[in-house]
Amino acid sequence: MGLLTDQNQRLNALRSIQRFLDEAYRIPGTSSRVGWDPIIGLIPGLGDIVTGLLSTAIIIEAYRMRTPGVILLRMLLNVGLDLVVGVVPLVGDAVDFFWKANTKNMALLERHGVAEHPPTWRDWVFVGAIVGAVLVMAMIPLVVLYLIAREITGLTR
Repeated sequence: MGLLTDQNQRLNALRSIQRFLDEAYRIPGTSSRVGWDPIIGLIPGLGDIVTGLLSTAIIIEAYRMRTPGVILLRMLLNVGLDLVVGVVPLVGDAVDFFWKANTKNMALLERHGVAEHPPTWRDWVFVGAIVGAVLVMAMIPLVVLYLIAREITGLTR
């Protein structure tokens, strides 16, 4: 019974993160909700990295619950798409409003998560790999923008 209570507490904490990022506020006069993800994403470069790292909490917990690998990959791709498109000014913020990767990932976790097992060293390697993958995905658009700016300004060598 204690294991299920602990698991439910962690799921409730993840639901709070998901609501914070994707559904914190109802838009007046509509049934639509918006969270802090598109707002934090307005901070160039840093905003998408911060929200991407917060999004990894759901993926890491899904791994700890022994969610199938294909579902974990799908969750990572949801966050990755959010990060890559999120770097594009205005377009990325609009995508954050509609895409809601955290809501999608939380639904996947609740649908496919299974009983938890004690963490092993492999769990920690996976956690490091997921965080690293999200950081790399967040940095790729910044590097591309740097290369484009360098090319436009003619600063090659």
